Amino acid sequence: MSSSEVTATTSELPESRVRLEATVPAELLERSIERAAKQVGRNIRVPGFRNGKVPAKLVVQRVGREAIVDEAIRADINEWYEKAVAASGIWPIGQPAVDELGDLPGEGQPFVFTAEVGVVPTVTLGDLSALKVGKGDPEADDDRIASELEVLQNRFARLENVERAVETGDYVVIDYLGKLDGEPFEGGEGKGQLLEIGSGRFIPGFEEQVVGAEVGKEQTITVTFPEDYAAKELAGQDATFDVTVQEVKAKQLPELDDEFALEVGGVDTLDELKKDIADRIKEQEEGRIDQLFRLAVLDAAAKASGVEVPDALAQDHAHTEFHRMMHQYEHQGITQEYYLQAVGKTHDEMVTEAVPAAVAQLRRQAVVSALVASEKVEVSDAELEEAVEPLAKQEKISLKKAMARLAGRGQIDALRRDLAETKAVDALVEKVTTVSVEEAKKADTAWTPTREEQEADPAYWAR
Repeated sequence: MSSSEVTATTSELPESRVRLEATVPAELLERSIERAAKQVGRNIRVPGFRNGKVPAKLVVQRVGREAIVDEAIRADINEWYEKAVAASGIWPIGQPAVDELGDLPGEGQPFVFTAEVGVVPTVTLGDLSALKVGKGDPEADDDRIASELEVLQNRFARLENVERAVETGDYVVIDYLGKLDGEPFEGGEGKGQLLEIGSGRFIPGFEEQVVGAEVGKEQTITVTFPEDYAAKELAGQDATFDVTVQEVKAKQLPELDDEFALEVGGVDTLDELKKDIADRIKEQEEGRIDQLFRLAVLDAAAKASGVEVPDALAQDHAHTEFHRMMHQYEHQGITQEYYLQAVGKTHDEMVTEAVPAAVAQLRRQAVVSALVASEKVEVSDAELEEAVEPLAKQEKISLKKAMARLAGRGQIDALRRDLAETKAVDALVEKVTTVSVEEAKKADTAWTPTREEQEADPAYWAR
């Protein structure tokens, strides 16, 4: 290990928490101090030096070493914490409680800090040799087949003009002119626009008022723009639209017959098309059930091993998972405030509802970690390279370069751990006795959920 790497030791605390003591070597600290000094130097003026070009040593002399060291530590402590976690091999849950900074290190001295953090519970595995787990059979019921056929019908439907008033579900060609206080506003005019009535793609309340309109007759519609409307000058504003329907088009679905089967599926009869759909659904169901069976196996192992998850740890994990989800939504332009308003719940309510799923996820991870340790599962370099090969092909680079990239990002150890965990679960799944869901329920063990049960609680069944 290089002398410039962060090192760490851990000591166990109650309630599945550990105290992490990290040491940042002097060499690494000095580099951070130099970066911090350069950053501070951009905002001070020293005669004889251009702005932003003041040497780091001079900045330290001017501002004081203690202030620069404090700035450096606060800037880089999160990165050092992540490196300490990697060095210690722990699996942290939730946000760490980092101790307040005490005496700052002198020149040439390392920086030591401590943090408390929750970790995946340590468990002693029970007897897993006789595990029985329920596994559902892949099915394609008539309702799902009919639903798939309906999707195909809509995909191959035609729009035909009809001579009647507008109804929900119609497609209309309209001209419109929007006005605020009687005056047209920018971007509020459209001609020959195709709109599906009932799609909810236009301003709330607009489509509903078009229902009943007749071709060629102008009408005035009143709407209120949403408070979060993209055009800020329109957000929350009351507006009118002068609307004229030019055409009314109804969707004409093709008949479900042998001709339809030939056109959309390339088969001779409708029965053959239904069979193809059923086979595809069953294949999808097999994949879904296989994935969920692995989770059910871990649930059964956790129960057999008596895995306990402290309440505080489950709360921390639920909180972290909620904010991870919100981070993904924010990349799509959905703020936490908007999301909570849409679902009609508070932040605390969302976290509380997520606790049962968090408990299940932590129980499973505890079993996986114990399996890797007890079975001494290892991943060879060849297995690692085999896992990276698809990435190399996808990015059109050599395997060696792909490995170097992962190593540069510090992701090799994480990948090796993931592969080890997958091997451990594979081995456990192979040993389990598979029974019917009905038998599993009688035995009060674990079983795979139906699609409806999974959709009712997706977080619980998340991998």
